[in-house]
Amino acid sequence: MATQEQVREFLAHWFQLGKPVVLAENRGTCLPSPIFYKGRYSQAFEDCWHHIMVTSGQGCYLEGTTQSVATMLTPAWDITACARCEMPVAIPILGLNTCPCPCHDLHTWPNTEVPTPRPAVDEEQRLSKIQERLEQVSDPPPLPPRCPYSAEDTSVFSSWRKMS
Repeated sequence: MATQEQVREFLAHWFQLGKPVVLAENRGTCLPSPIFYKGRYSQAFEDCWHHIMVTSGQGCYLEGTTQSVATMLTPAWDITACARCEMPVAIPILGLNTCPCPCHDLHTWPNTEVPTPRPAVDEEQRLSKIQERLEQVSDPPPLPPRCPYSAEDTSVFSSWRKMS
């Protein structure tokens, strides 16, 4: 059974490729932007999720698919990676999957030359881990002391100055 969080991640991945959710009762489509903000779902994403959950997901589906969000939240469905594009797809636990991957109508996908959609990244946590690693690095060894110039070095410089 797909959890609510898995369905939210599923939608967030497809939103990053420009696929909207078709809302129930002819309420239009929803494609939040931005999807993430400060390592969490953005307010636009949360508003879209609220529009979906007004009908408990009944009649709301990702464009290009046939199963509703409500159907994906039942024990009969799971979310796994597509064999073709590695994006999350909803599949029935028992029986055959007759629904194509949502990427079937994206002419430019899969595309290995662009970054793939990803979950939210908590920048503060990531930066603090980098800071911790930097603090663990020992201080670099001190530089060797500079040697003072010898008398003959300075005479070379003096003669050069006289020539210029």
